Amino acid sequence: KVKIHQDGNWLWVESNGLPDHPMMIGITSWQQQVALPQVYRGTNGWQIPAQPKVAPSPIPIRNHFLRGAVALAANGIPIFNPQNNRGEISQDIGELDKWGGHCGRGDDYHYHIIPLHLQTTVGKGVPVACALDGYPIYGTTEPDGSALRKLDDCGGHEDAKYGYHYHGTGKSPYVFSAFHGVITEVDGQVDPQPRAQPVREATAPLRGATITGFAVDGDNAWKLSYTVGGETRSVRYAINGSSIKFDFDNGKSGKTTETYQRKEGGASGNKDSRPPRRER
Repeated sequence: KVKIHQDGNWLWVESNGLPDHPMMIGITSWQQQVALPQVYRGTNGWQIPAQPKVAPSPIPIRNHFLRGAVALAANGIPIFNPQNNRGEISQDIGELDKWGGHCGRGDDYHYHIIPLHLQTTVGKGVPVACALDGYPIYGTTEPDGSALRKLDDCGGHEDAKYGYHYHGTGKSPYVFSAFHGVITEVDGQVDPQPRAQPVREATAPLRGATITGFAVDGDNAWKLSYTVGGETRSVRYAINGSSIKFDFDNGKSGKTTETYQRKEGGASGNKDSRPPRRER
């Protein structure tokens, strides 16, 4: 799923924005977004400096960079600031699944913590992610498997063999604390970075909902199950070419369908009827 190539001073990373692991299970603060494949490729791919440079002064990410990603995981999933766009720590308020991710307002899946579960996937000595300043991020041990050494104020340190790198520790601040390397900020986020491709308007929070299941449900089809108000409900969504169909099982409120056409630049849809998805 992940493709990498170098072009001059940049490493270009392409992915479809979907991890191999299940998603969304365990979330108790849900905005009713789901995980759709994204087109992170070509000029909309991820750009990471091939030769990172030390910044004159580190730039903290706390209360900063509340839009967009600050790093990219080894599986091609973006990693956002631990704080959501309201400044709250997503991990602390039930917004994240057990893998540390959730779906944004563009139906784009991303993490808000370093995905330490990837340590067993990538193996010893391989970064689990890379910050958008170009420096790698390792897990809870040093790249050679030895015990983690003291980290600097950015959340990383220098190594004679592996150079400067960050570490994820599984506790606050959940990602690195500041960019050790040079980055460019535009409109409150690291630039450049790709854009998600939403197919529908952002949805409202569903108060009291808990996501209990997520599964592949056919070719290019998925089903998300949740409980709310003592009922079990679900959203099944399937992609057929440029068409995306959402089937909502709203429990006692009945079943409804929404169909959208994916096109670059925003949402376009025909709604057979609207499910009761207002904030509760």
